[in-house]
Amino acid sequence: MNTRRTMMARRAMSAVVITTGLVLTVAGCGGGGEDDKSGENSSAKPSSTKRGDGERNTSEAPDTEKALAEVKSNGITLTVTSATRDEGGFLTVNGKVTNGTSGIWVGSEWRSDENELKKNGGSLAGASVVDQQGKKKYLVLRDTGGRCLCTKFEGGINEGQTVDWFAQFPAPPEGTAEVQFQVPTMPPAPIELSDGE
Repeated sequence: MNTRRTMMARRAMSAVVITTGLVLTVAGCGGGGEDDKSGENSSAKPSSTKRGDGERNTSEAPDTEKALAEVKSNGITLTVTSATRDEGGFLTVNGKVTNGTSGIWVGSEWRSDENELKKNGGSLAGASVVDQQGKKKYLVLRDTGGRCLCTKFEGGINEGQTVDWFAQFPAPPEGTAEVQFQVPTMPPAPIELSDGE
């Protein structure tokens, strides 16, 4: 009987010690005093700064200000961020496309009607650059296999997703400073050309 009471007392003491330890641990981690609030704010500031830096790298509000052009149609936003004339006589146009529709967008309406480029599927193969001053239209370049020198949207773009794109064209003459970038189903976007280094 004494052994039984001793065992029960030990168990009760162990339970009290464990419970007290857990309460102290939780109180130390959770807190609620002024020191904890200042610590919480100081830890929140760096993480929000990090989050802000991360957001600048992906969506980057200043990037919108740097955009050469932005056009919208059917829930799709096309942004042109650069149009650079390369030394080799090429014009490389870069930008972003954002899917604002309620499903996956595959870019099939942007494909080219040319037989050679039709096999590129959902891509910027149908894009063109129009030099209104020189009255010339430049189509997307292609390799010897008939693949466009442009972004192909394989697998499509999910709802709300933004992806980078590029397309290469023959460069208009050096006197041409502005062209119209055109993609099927989108309004033309006037863009200024810059020279590569």
